[in-house]
Amino acid sequence: MFSARVEPAWSLEAWRVAARAAWCANVAPDQVDWEGGAQGGLLATPEVTTLPAQREAPRVSSDFLALAGAVLCHRDPHRHGLLYRLLWRMGQGERGLLAHATDADVHRAGVLAKAVRRDSHKMKAFVRFREVPGEANAFVAWFEPEHHIVDRVAPFCARRFAGMRWAILTPYRSAHWDGDALAFGPGGVRADAPADDAREALWRTYYANIFNPARLNPTMMRSEMPQKYWKHLPEAALLPELLQSAGARVREMAERMPEAPRRRIPEAAPEPLLRADDSLDAVRAAAAACRRCELWQPATRTVFGEGPPDARIVLVGEQPGDEEDLSGRPFVGPAGKLLDRVLAELGIDRGALYLTNAVKHFRFEQRGKRRLHRNPTSSQVAACRPWLQQELARLDPQAIVCLGANAARAVLGGDFQLMAQRGQWRVMADGARALATVHPSWVLRQPDAKAREDAYALLRQDLALLVPKVRASA
Repeated sequence: MFSARVEPAWSLEAWRVAARAAWCANVAPDQVDWEGGAQGGLLATPEVTTLPAQREAPRVSSDFLALAGAVLCHRDPHRHGLLYRLLWRMGQGERGLLAHATDADVHRAGVLAKAVRRDSHKMKAFVRFREVPGEANAFVAWFEPEHHIVDRVAPFCARRFAGMRWAILTPYRSAHWDGDALAFGPGGVRADAPADDAREALWRTYYANIFNPARLNPTMMRSEMPQKYWKHLPEAALLPELLQSAGARVREMAERMPEAPRRRIPEAAPEPLLRADDSLDAVRAAAAACRRCELWQPATRTVFGEGPPDARIVLVGEQPGDEEDLSGRPFVGPAGKLLDRVLAELGIDRGALYLTNAVKHFRFEQRGKRRLHRNPTSSQVAACRPWLQQELARLDPQAIVCLGANAARAVLGGDFQLMAQRGQWRVMADGARALATVHPSWVLRQPDAKAREDAYALLRQDLALLVPKVRASA
């Protein structure tokens, strides 16, 4: 017998190291004692990672790795051995094994993965953050998952709640987000999280008013929101009374006189008038009430610019994406991460730049649960141009970089041709110099790895023209 240790027990990379070593040493599944998590052997046995390799590592599909990543998060003590058995069988010639849903091993792995996905969904739905007393923009949540899913769900929370500092505590592990990076630590106890905060009374009032007794289905409600999660939810204290009074409220609704339909979204207050000496913060507050085009209606929030008010260099993108719309910050999604990579390679500090967009609301098309990006129209760009002009007037930058065609046309004029005129400094009427290049999202949309590599090199080449400007302003 040989031993295989997986630490932490839910780590796909740790399991792959042990499984690869066992396979290369030609150790059969029934010869491996997996010691991950609760699986501990009583007798000392040689570890598979110390054995000499006798053959090359097997190649597996991305589907198997995705399945393994989910299964490893389950608390089943036999999951490591189950996965290695699947790996062994596929390596021994059963290439299409995962397609056989009735196979005992495949079926069991599917059951474990489904349980983990369901637990992950519940964590996303039922985590409730509470404000930390005495700390600005700091929140803590307590949650008790069934499986080891904190590492799996934390990146989603970092994207969804990118604009605040938070920690999620569970009995076995904790996740922390400081606004820039995720970190993980040991677990905690319920007393480590705040018991209540001022927002919860307001939330309970709101929940009680939107609760629709006519659509009450207790069986379905308990299926989607099991009672074991109620202790995490501030609105749970209202449920017994709401359930008990549902019948009377339905009768009252039926007997009530009909009312004329109301607008889905109320009319917004007029935009505040801005003076030339108003601050950038005043412009930001005014932009939040903008109703110059229809994009404000489906969007979550206005995404204004971000950066030091004395920044000498401004980067102008086209419009916010999904993650920017949710967080309220520009360039935090995939395109923003690619931009960060380019800036880091060029030695440019993003924190010294001011980043904004030509359009301040996310234009998208709803496809099921997904929101797919759509380019803004010329009229929407024109409607938002005054806000960009207000930003630039207060920043008074030395250099402006336009990322994408819509940004270039908003700054350099409607007849600007991006691919023909990119990578060239132009002098603006106020003396500032402007440069246009492709948007990072254009790089990500390229159809294959070679095209993306070439597009990335083009973007990097253009942004390298910023380096002398950065050094001059330092």
